[in-house]
Amino acid sequence: MSRTLKLEKDRHIALVTISNPPANTWTHDSLIELEALVEALEADADITALVITGDGDKFFSAGADLKTFADGDKGMAATMAVRFGHAFERLANYRGVSIAAINGYAMGGGLECALACDVRIVERQARLALPEARVGLLPCGCGTQHLTRLVGEGWAKRMILCGEQVDADTAERIGLVEEVVDTGKALERAMALAEGVARQSPAALEHCKTLIMSGRERGMSDGFRLERELFVDLFDDPNQREGVNAFLEKREPQWTPVDRGR
Repeated sequence: MSRTLKLEKDRHIALVTISNPPANTWTHDSLIELEALVEALEADADITALVITGDGDKFFSAGADLKTFADGDKGMAATMAVRFGHAFERLANYRGVSIAAINGYAMGGGLECALACDVRIVERQARLALPEARVGLLPCGCGTQHLTRLVGEGWAKRMILCGEQVDADTAERIGLVEEVVDTGKALERAMALAEGVARQSPAALEHCKTLIMSGRERGMSDGFRLERELFVDLFDDPNQREGVNAFLEKREPQWTPVDRGR
């Protein structure tokens, strides 16, 4: 990893820290690294949870450095749009559980990174916004799509078209984040949630996430059908028998990592 993205592993949890002071901005290289990092974690059967946070106590991430676009280079714009889109789409499709510990300002591409995660924990002092239109740009890291699905069209329009910043309490009220915590507590809470992921069967976890995410693209009747298919598919996995018998025997299950070659 570079100095911009710091990776630490603790048993089944991967902690990624965006560290590009002063505002933890994303660069062309760090976006490529994020995409590669998620790919690598996909191949690590022991990792089931990914937590991402910002370095320091002021910024989660302020998004892109606007100097990148100051000269109006359309080729650079196309390159960066692809990099933002690919990185955050890959994060959104991560097989495990991704949790954003929003420890400060999450602006533009910073908020888009958090939007690509499964769960968002935000500290009380944080502010969240997609202010790109104010500088003649638009969110190109999946933000227009992810935000609208989370908060609905009305609030998405307020934030993107009207340039409205939201505080932590408002973000929780409109469904943009799942929980508000005190200053300095986002990472601790995110790690606690990640610990809970270890208690789930790895195969069941992946199937459940597939079903939840599939609701974005398929009709409900197709979702019902897929739900039944994946339920039966779990009986090819040894964790199914282990999970049920551990419950009946009043003990903790001993999960087997998913065999990627299966």
